[in-house]
Amino acid sequence: MPATITASMLYDLVHCPHRVALDLFGDPSARDRVSSFVQLLWENGSRFERATIERLSVPFTDLSSYSGDEKERRTREAIERGDALIYAGRISVDDLVGQPDLLRRDGDDYVPGDIKSGAGEEGHEDDARLKPHYAMQIALYVDVLRRSGLLAGLRGFVWDIDGREVEYDLSLPRISRSPTTWWQEYEELLTFARSIATKRSSTIPANSSICKQCHWRSACATELTRLRDLTLIPELGRAKRDLLMSAIPTIDAFASADVSTFRIGKKTQFPGIGIESLNKFQRRAVLLTSPASQPYLRDRVQLPSADHELFFDIEVDPMRNHCYLHGFVARLGGDNTTERYHGILAMTPTLEAERDAFARAWDLIQRSQPCAIYYYAPYERTQWRALQRRHPSVCSTSAVEELFASPSTVDLYSSVVRPATEWPTWDYSLKTLAKYLGFRWRDPDPSGASSIEWFHRWAESGDLGIKQRILDYNEDDCRATRVLLDSLRTLEVRL
Repeated sequence: MPATITASMLYDLVHCPHRVALDLFGDPSARDRVSSFVQLLWENGSRFERATIERLSVPFTDLSSYSGDEKERRTREAIERGDALIYAGRISVDDLVGQPDLLRRDGDDYVPGDIKSGAGEEGHEDDARLKPHYAMQIALYVDVLRRSGLLAGLRGFVWDIDGREVEYDLSLPRISRSPTTWWQEYEELLTFARSIATKRSSTIPANSSICKQCHWRSACATELTRLRDLTLIPELGRAKRDLLMSAIPTIDAFASADVSTFRIGKKTQFPGIGIESLNKFQRRAVLLTSPASQPYLRDRVQLPSADHELFFDIEVDPMRNHCYLHGFVARLGGDNTTERYHGILAMTPTLEAERDAFARAWDLIQRSQPCAIYYYAPYERTQWRALQRRHPSVCSTSAVEELFASPSTVDLYSSVVRPATEWPTWDYSLKTLAKYLGFRWRDPDPSGASSIEWFHRWAESGDLGIKQRILDYNEDDCRATRVLLDSLRTLEVRL
């Protein structure tokens, strides 16, 4: 009997082939507990789907109470009747099984759709693109309808969190620079999925930011360490690893390699990986293989000198598109005993509360001038730009731009850590670097994802203990930024 290929399998395959293999054949006892944040995502998705369906003003066939073969039988009957809109059906053909949220009649045939509690596209408004993981799910539904003689075209749709219907035209190129269409991408992915499901293809783990919420994260970390896998080198992801590993199989091999032997003219034998990148990755491999390694500066950096410093971190709930906390640790004269935390919390998940918190945070910064402001990665700047657009009465667009363009406002990741430092760590996240420097968060589960889940529980319960947990976590993030700054000031320069 052929292995079943599902839409959810293709969704996962876009992100990580090894997860698909482990879900099929891994030892269930090696799985981590599903995180509270992932459970929240599932619950939020289900709530949003139910709310969307309850708002429908057109008649539809509801099959949500059925499962398995009974669900599929009733879906087929609804299609044969020509029902205009079918909710929560099940369709299959050959080895493909899909459960599209919606099947909408179009002429004599059907177009599939999904209800998503996220945006239907990714990227900026002027450069919006279809989401690959959504597209592959839609493509499987389309394929089942095509093989069943019920297809209205190589297209589907997504009803997203913003109330939009986003068309997924699978006949279009995946990216503008390539003739490969979404449908061709699907056909290649389907072939890969089948080869994994039948054990004709083997997979190996890769270190990535998406691992943090995966239920195989501990098992994969153990395996990556055993393999001395190249993706443990910061910024060397799965695609680069797969290009390099036939010639450079491990971190240790990279550290001792003669990189010049891979040069071909001005390029290297690895497509898309230049000699400068090879040298960079080798420096990092050396750090990871040397027990006495210490972080260092590759170039001199200029950090502002100020008596008053603010270390800034925000928390945002992406499911509500709601910024619920602006945190600042203020320090005077470089004296840590003067530190004071200011946690400006939106007391309810409403636009009014968000605006009030943003206004208070803006006022704190204005009252603190002159000062140096430090944050980590572009997220704070991106979110404050969005807040200004939602709440223009708080401050002007130019005021926000001037704040973040000032030489006294420093993104430590983008301006210092990434372009000018090297660390003996697997990645350059604030959590990783601050822990390397000896800083410890008070919470046993410190992460932005956990904070979002806590905020949801606090908004529902009003539990003051949860509220304090949110504030403590944010305060620790701010202090970790201060720990990192102080360390950067002391690093040796190796030109």
